[in-house]
Amino acid sequence: MLVNAMTVDVEDYYQVSAFAKNIDKSEWDKYPSRVNTNTNWLLEHFDEHNIKATFFVLGWVAEREHQLIKRISDLGHEVACHGYRHDLIYNQTKQVFKEETIKSKSILEDLIGKPVNGYRAASYSITADSVWAIDILCEAGFTYDSSIFPIVHDRYGIPNAETVPHKYCTDSGNEIIEFPLSTVGIGNKRLPISGGGYFRLFPYWMTLQGLRMVNKKNIPFIFYMHPWEIDVDQPRIKSSLLSEFRHYQNLNKFKPRLTRLINQFEFSTVEEVLYKYGLLSKG
Repeated sequence: MLVNAMTVDVEDYYQVSAFAKNIDKSEWDKYPSRVNTNTNWLLEHFDEHNIKATFFVLGWVAEREHQLIKRISDLGHEVACHGYRHDLIYNQTKQVFKEETIKSKSILEDLIGKPVNGYRAASYSITADSVWAIDILCEAGFTYDSSIFPIVHDRYGIPNAETVPHKYCTDSGNEIIEFPLSTVGIGNKRLPISGGGYFRLFPYWMTLQGLRMVNKKNIPFIFYMHPWEIDVDQPRIKSSLLSEFRHYQNLNKFKPRLTRLINQFEFSTVEEVLYKYGLLSKG
């Protein structure tokens, strides 16, 4: 059976982009944190099913949850970078993005004592307007990126991007491995079927069939989720109807669906999948 990538974007419920207009980042420390408890539940669940995953961690979280990040690594999972404060890249200057990315990478590497090779942008915010970020990722020493969502969306997406793992070459001559978020073609449209809100909002059979379609082409898919998506008791934050719908709808369905999914497909870390796919060398 083909091995697919299981990924977790380690951020707390109040740090999501959907609530950025409602919660200033200077206020984050005032909110009760639930990321430790929720991420530990995932670690235990993955252990029960003998799954290794890639955890894309915010540097801000890592600064406050040293033992959690060490535990992720000690259990054999891959620790990767999710930026520092969940800022959308296209709202940052190149210099700020570079400084925060290097800062976050260093925080994580100091905690786990090994290189951090993977990166994922907050809300997949490497778009046509911020593709310059890939050169900075290459210069910072990242081996692969998983930030490009080849769909049309109001917050992210490069609709004409490649849909399979590949080597991405920048106009400056830099090269990185890109593992785009998984989609399936429906007519002339691309349907996102790679996890997160789509996993909660779409019926389970739609995700199942979509992922099977990807694997049928002998292509690994990449699944993503957030620790807060298993947390039905998280504090409610008042926001727009759309943002609240995207964040809270079907939270109660995530755990049972996740268990079904990991019983129906094989999963491992991004690095392991890219190695098996022939894009990454070990050692």
